[in-house]
Amino acid sequence: MLQKPADVFDRVAEWRALATFATRPSSHALLGVVSGRRRMGKTYLLRALTEQCDGFYFGATTATAGESLRQFGAALAEYMGAPAPFSFATWDDAVTFLFGLAVPERGDGPLVIVLDEFPYLAKVSPELPSLLQREIDRFQTRPSRMRLLLCGSAMSVMGGLLAGSAPLRGRAQLELVMRPFDFRAAAQFWQVAEQPALAVRLGAVLGGTPAYRRQFLADDVPGDLADFDDWVCRAVMSPLSPLFREARYLLAEETDIRDTSLYHSVLAAVAEGNSTRGGIAGYIGRKAVDISHPLNVLEDSHLLIREADIFRPGKSRYGIAEPLITFYEAIMRPAWGRLELGQAPQVWAASRTRFAAQVAGPYFETVCRAYLLGPGADLAGSPLGQVGAGVVTDPSTRTSIEIDTAVVEAGDSRHRPRVALLGEVKWGTTMGLPHLERLTRARDVLTTRGMDTDGCILACFSAAGFTEHVRREADQRDDVRLLGLAELYT
Repeated sequence: MLQKPADVFDRVAEWRALATFATRPSSHALLGVVSGRRRMGKTYLLRALTEQCDGFYFGATTATAGESLRQFGAALAEYMGAPAPFSFATWDDAVTFLFGLAVPERGDGPLVIVLDEFPYLAKVSPELPSLLQREIDRFQTRPSRMRLLLCGSAMSVMGGLLAGSAPLRGRAQLELVMRPFDFRAAAQFWQVAEQPALAVRLGAVLGGTPAYRRQFLADDVPGDLADFDDWVCRAVMSPLSPLFREARYLLAEETDIRDTSLYHSVLAAVAEGNSTRGGIAGYIGRKAVDISHPLNVLEDSHLLIREADIFRPGKSRYGIAEPLITFYEAIMRPAWGRLELGQAPQVWAASRTRFAAQVAGPYFETVCRAYLLGPGADLAGSPLGQVGAGVVTDPSTRTSIEIDTAVVEAGDSRHRPRVALLGEVKWGTTMGLPHLERLTRARDVLTTRGMDTDGCILACFSAAGFTEHVRREADQRDDVRLLGLAELYT
């Protein structure tokens, strides 16, 4: 196994997958696809991989087809130690030459080739995926040392490389998506794991994107919770900060997004708490059918997440995948003119209530669900249960009980669906007996619906703490769990 670079934080599974692919003992050409939004560290890992394997790395740029081909020829010539750049007439010639380097007669061991920012190449040379397919297929019956990795940040483009009737469908032996750090790894990365109150606020603004700390902020980390307000103003909301316009760039980088104003309006609607298709459409003044395309594009770009209601089949809600975009839409975009004038402290002082309701609160809910998928998976005693959120309708009172997090096992012909856990999440509210009673009522309603609720755990998640009454109740009952920031982060 190739050694993971010592300065790469975490990414153990990702490095293992890349190293295994690069060194796989196969006599045929292999294809891998690596994708993920920008700033996830894809390029850093792939460069390290080619350095250890003595492979070839080519990073494409936004250029015409002819210039891209010249850049590729120059980079390949430098890699091979040729005295002059290679001059290819077409990508057909370039791809044929590239695969010719991997025949067994030209060397021993696998040859790792990385084409980074592949969407730039495919946009100006749409025939390129078909040319790669032809060579990959040809070297399934002939020996080859080729280990080709295609990488890109345009998620809609990369997702389509292996989908449907795409030329490369069924040809890849690796499909790796680089995701942000989870909430615990992010806290360790920012070195605030011992300060969970600070860690959750930091995560609510920047999430788990690794490049934000070093490349963008040069290790400007808030020292403690008291420094958080000043840090937000200087590191995120200041027009002098590289993060100031980052949320806008994330949207503009997606090739399928042209009318950015419409997409920003959709994201703003979700940031305001409109999580259903109808609610989003009503917020921006469009019909629900008119926003189907923007919603699909944002979902394909991994900027929006659509989650099914765990209790109501056919119902779903949308959430923003990137915390920085939520922060921008909820806090920065409404006061953009003032922020450009350097009034970040005033804007932030007036936005703390909105930050709690629209940014920190929803992010804390995602942290609690992630906890149940990871370190807290044994809390419900159901490692295979689906983790999600949903609404339980109480017919006796004609009210809806929102369940922020739940664990449900699917039923079959012999077993009823089992509700293993029901949870309520509060960011700025001290939780008490009324919250526990609401969960108890939801459990009773689900029981009357025919769901198995035996042993169902009632979990209260709070960043603000719990009343003494509910603490005493939890001490006396086996089916109640109280979890604060300390339990989630330690």
